Amino acid sequence: MQSQPIHFNPSTQEAPKLLLPVPASVFAERAERFTTLAEGHSLQAWLLFLAHLSRAQHEVLAALPGLALPDAAAIERSLEHGMPPLDPAAPPPVWREALRQLLARLADAVPDAGRAALERLGTADDAQLDHLAAQLLDGATGPEDAAALPLIAAALQVVFTGLASRLDASRVRPLGETRVCPCCGSPAVASIVRLGSEINKLRYLHCSLCNTEWNLARAVCSSCGSDAGVALQQIEGGNGVVQAETCDSCHGYLKLVHQDQEPRVDPVADDLATLALDILVDESGYARTGPNLLLIGAQG
Repeated sequence: MQSQPIHFNPSTQEAPKLLLPVPASVFAERAERFTTLAEGHSLQAWLLFLAHLSRAQHEVLAALPGLALPDAAAIERSLEHGMPPLDPAAPPPVWREALRQLLARLADAVPDAGRAALERLGTADDAQLDHLAAQLLDGATGPEDAAALPLIAAALQVVFTGLASRLDASRVRPLGETRVCPCCGSPAVASIVRLGSEINKLRYLHCSLCNTEWNLARAVCSSCGSDAGVALQQIEGGNGVVQAETCDSCHGYLKLVHQDQEPRVDPVADDLATLALDILVDESGYARTGPNLLLIGAQG
């Protein structure tokens, strides 16, 4: 594993603080990226299933009715108190309809190992589904839920991505903790160095739940904010598209993906296609600071 210190000359350009998800493309582009990454990969079958899942998320979001934001007064109260305007602990009931639509689209694609979980979710009542969602978001998961939780996560991602896309970005403010999403308070799954005229070379953290991105200066830890002992790690001989940003202050790490090196890179897909890097960084004594919800429980 190669390690290098971070050197970065910050841009004088005013960066957009928040990039809301684009519902028409976020899951469709992720599906394409999973398909590309699957070619010749040792985890090809799993990555192709995730491509199918992402396409299903795109279709369900496009057709999902009833995505109503909290009322204006509730949003204003949240912002006044430094809280995110969306609350994952209280997902709108339509998330269960999103799940059932996803399950229907996955019936012919789910691996044999996941078929029992698909059937279990298909017969679960609302209370059981809400309990699983709460377990997922609280991190209180067990091996018995390993195959079901990524499907729960996928449905919640659909709903919260749709909700986040409808917020007024000019009103949302960063929270006190840099690693959590200003829109829903969920931790980042990874960060991405973006490519574009206004955001070129700027780093954004990417929400694990609602796909919102928020700007954070490079060369500082995305978890504790320290600028001391922050380094980029990659597998020996790697192409640098995906690196692990490690911090010797908090001993945490999060992946950093480079759109400036690979325009089609996706924080969620490229994270899951580089699990070998997680293993190496874990063995070096660093702990991951944000989850990938499509993997939650899968190692239980």
